[in-house]
Amino acid sequence: MAHAFTIEPTTYIAFEDEAAQIEKCKEWGLLSEKAAKTKAFFYKGNGMNMACSIIGYVDNMTAIIEFDNKQLHCIHPSYLKEMQAASYSQRLTAVTEEAAVPAGAESVKPQEETALQTANTEVITAEPKAEAPKAAEPSKGKAKKQKLQLPEEKIKMTAIIKEFTTVPNHFSDNDDEVIIYEAVTIVDPETEVGDAWSSHSATLKKLELEVGDKLTFEGKIVAKKLTKHPVPYKINNPAKLQKA
Repeated sequence: MAHAFTIEPTTYIAFEDEAAQIEKCKEWGLLSEKAAKTKAFFYKGNGMNMACSIIGYVDNMTAIIEFDNKQLHCIHPSYLKEMQAASYSQRLTAVTEEAAVPAGAESVKPQEETALQTANTEVITAEPKAEAPKAAEPSKGKAKKQKLQLPEEKIKMTAIIKEFTTVPNHFSDNDDEVIIYEAVTIVDPETEVGDAWSSHSATLKKLELEVGDKLTFEGKIVAKKLTKHPVPYKINNPAKLQKA
């Protein structure tokens, strides 16, 4: 049965694997910073209480959830976070009663219910901003290394093959093949990055790489941890590959 209330996305970014899903959920406050696995989420809007999966996002303000009937729905992450509270159903009932029309008036139309839901979302949206300063508190207990400023565009890099491994893929029956690099260095301006990783793509497999091989290539490097490995950066779509 299709859900009439859903706002289906025209396009969205699907999570590559469970690690990507967990990382994004931590950013949204849907999972704790120490979480190593995802958890069950529930949609409690429109008088419903249904299990759902977070499968991707449109942007940082719009998560995409999927119901058991495979229908997709756009939702603000903070609104979804509020729904996970055990007391959410009672609060929503109170809001609905306060907004009820006088006796003898027409029933609230579906469009008006949506407007009420939207208004509730806007109020909740302001909450993460008030909590934002707390994110910096862990640095008080332990001095952290200054965060590396990564370029947003594609750049030339060099790296040495450190390890070939696999990581679990929550969305597939097969594990993902990845390469871990060491001594990753941005050529211009010369910047030492350290360890990074990338998918072991078909293009890379053609090079028949071995541990210890030094590579020169172009690509984009982003801050994205590798599942179950202390590797903080990911190299996306390495191209123009050459063995040194």
